[in-house]
Amino acid sequence: MSFLKDLPGAVMPEGASKPTRHPLAWVPTLYLAQGLPFYAVALVAGLMYKSMGVPNEQIARWTGLLGMAWVFKALWSPFLELARSKRGVVVCFQLAGGCALGAMALALQLPAWFGLSIALFAIVALASSSHDICADGIYIASLSERQQAAYAGWQGAFFNAAKFLSMGGLVMLAGYLEVRMGPGPAWATVFGLLGAIMAGLGLYHLWALPDTPGNAPAGSGARSVAGTLVDVIRDFFAKPGIWMAILFIILFRAGEGQIQTIGPLFLRDAREVGGLGLTTAQVGAVYGTAGTIAFLAGSIAGGYFTAALSLKRAMPWLIIAMNLPNAVFWYLSVAQPESLGVIAVGLGIEMFGYGFGFVGVILFIMQVVASGRYQTAHYALGTGFMQLGFVLFKMVSGDIQGWLGYQHFFLWVLVAALPVLVLSRVVRLEALQKPAV
Repeated sequence: MSFLKDLPGAVMPEGASKPTRHPLAWVPTLYLAQGLPFYAVALVAGLMYKSMGVPNEQIARWTGLLGMAWVFKALWSPFLELARSKRGVVVCFQLAGGCALGAMALALQLPAWFGLSIALFAIVALASSSHDICADGIYIASLSERQQAAYAGWQGAFFNAAKFLSMGGLVMLAGYLEVRMGPGPAWATVFGLLGAIMAGLGLYHLWALPDTPGNAPAGSGARSVAGTLVDVIRDFFAKPGIWMAILFIILFRAGEGQIQTIGPLFLRDAREVGGLGLTTAQVGAVYGTAGTIAFLAGSIAGGYFTAALSLKRAMPWLIIAMNLPNAVFWYLSVAQPESLGVIAVGLGIEMFGYGFGFVGVILFIMQVVASGRYQTAHYALGTGFMQLGFVLFKMVSGDIQGWLGYQHFFLWVLVAALPVLVLSRVVRLEALQKPAV
């Protein structure tokens, strides 16, 4: 979200400014461009490294570290508001991410490919996380509240379409090419294509995006913004019960952070070492098609479920829904079924539960943690801690799996969900407000 929307003196357009182009000319493509680099770092990179022979612990550690860009983006987001044009910043970040992804095609052909690829993914992560801030800012500033609601479905649909394109399209293409030209050239081709798509979207948005000015108050500079940022952070940590809430947010994703990292690697690993021995193309098919559809269905169902029961009554069920389906992976590791249909159904159940339960942490941050005068800013900080929880467990998941093996690792993931379930009985589930003075 646009961070300075909540800062004193910031000017937000009355009823929002009118975009130059029809919203359907830029909202879908803007959020497609937001999702593609995110999923490239969060999901596609791990599968590429697996095909290139990198051990699970290194995959988890390095891809987890790359996720830190989304943890801390709230700290530099207000400074991006000082730019004269959000459109210019968005296009620059899209082109920078596209160039870095395109450069991956060359890096994968070099002897020092691993270090170079990590450096390029770091550029992609920083560009993508910064792009999120300005892209959301354009959406907020260019559309009225009624339009924001009307096009929210397009926003979410095309962000998730990026996952479908990444996992269901590009990963399947990589699997097809691996058989014909080997992993290195195959993934070089895929990342070259992805870089070209991002560059094309950046050039298209030079024409399509509304030229929205920054939201910083007139005459404000970096020092003024930094001072207000300090006040925002101080106000956030002064909320009663905030440390318990932060612990709850971090632990909420303990199981998910590990499953989403090791699960695809388990599917790829050979049956002799406990995996299922699927090809890259098969993993792309089950995750990018059935998995994505199940996640979207679970997200919608979880929203209606919580609205009907209230967040307080629904929270334990949301936590169970998010974590209990992880038992599917334990079953798959024990039974090692050969039927792709059985595997797809199991992963569909797991992804449905993940989408259903994920609603809980989002609403907890929105309705409990982000309450108060700095609502948007505190929401950004809350989602930063949410990403921190995901990253921390992601980084150690490879080492834990190496120690325990796949079967015992998936049991451990189920146990890792118990602390947040217990904590849900004692954490405050109403808005955290400072007492009136």
